[in-house]
Amino acid sequence: MDNQTKILPHHHGNDKIAEHIPSADTIRNVAEAMKQLGDPSRLRIFWLLCHCEDCVINIAAATDMTSPAVSHHLRLMKNSGLIISRRSGKEMYYRAADTEIVQKLHHMIEDIAEIVCPEKEEDYAEKT
Repeated sequence: MDNQTKILPHHHGNDKIAEHIPSADTIRNVAEAMKQLGDPSRLRIFWLLCHCEDCVINIAAATDMTSPAVSHHLRLMKNSGLIISRRSGKEMYYRAADTEIVQKLHHMIEDIAEIVCPEKEEDYAEKT
């Protein structure tokens, strides 16, 4: 949002909130990421790729999906910037993008679903 003070037509004691409304671009980026993760299959794949890098065949096996279905979901998430890929020989490997929004979405998923991140689970087991 630009830092100009907005004048609201009615004064209800919350005039300052208008100064903090995120920009349309910021909201558009968040909405696109959330739209992608609104699909249960993509949400599962995204969570998996937040913890490892893997190929389509392994992702399909881990999520009980077909390889073409996984490839479709990966393409959509890659186009929205949630995941990235790299080629090694003939194989493509996918993982979550290393961005702030991806990290926040990853943690939000785990918080909402009350899932313990595998790395945190290992740390917890070592401490007990």
